[in-house]
Amino acid sequence: MTLAAKVRTHKLSPNAMLCASGFNMVAADSPAIEAMTDFSRISVVSIGGDASIAEANARMISRGVRMLMVVGKEDEVIGLITARDIMGEKPMQMAAARGGKRDELSVRDLMTAIDSIDTLYLNEVLNARVVDILEALKTLGRQHILVEDTDQATGLPRVRGLFSATHIGRLLGVPVLGFDLPRTFAEIEAALVN
Repeated sequence: MTLAAKVRTHKLSPNAMLCASGFNMVAADSPAIEAMTDFSRISVVSIGGDASIAEANARMISRGVRMLMVVGKEDEVIGLITARDIMGEKPMQMAAARGGKRDELSVRDLMTAIDSIDTLYLNEVLNARVVDILEALKTLGRQHILVEDTDQATGLPRVRGLFSATHIGRLLGVPVLGFDLPRTFAEIEAALVN
């Protein structure tokens, strides 16, 4: 049985500098894969369709995300729900139409169902640039777009990752806030020109 190496603490050296590698910086012509959140490396945040929208909102806040994958009983993807779906006008309109309360709505009520979710294929993403992904997001008028590939072990389709306009904005050094997609894309495009 081997023991872990012992480490000793010490005070920071007075002449220490920050390591600035530019690690997370991308540009318009960078390979798109550099801006993709890869679920083979980062765990996806999901929620069941029967969860309340309050639970979904709390999960988004606690995990620092603005979108959740919605899964069924066998962990199959049945949709997705975004912060915009929960915090926008849609819940109030749906509750009013049903004669109920906003808090009575479930994730399934507000999610975008799987048959309405636009995706990109990983093999195409591997040949795309960041600007191509931004153009796809802008054309769709969406904050997120999923990436699909095939599980090598099972041969079944799987959600491999996603692109987020907010994440791309951060990588470009653009502060992207709120739900205003036209403004979000304008800010990102301005950063690409500079």
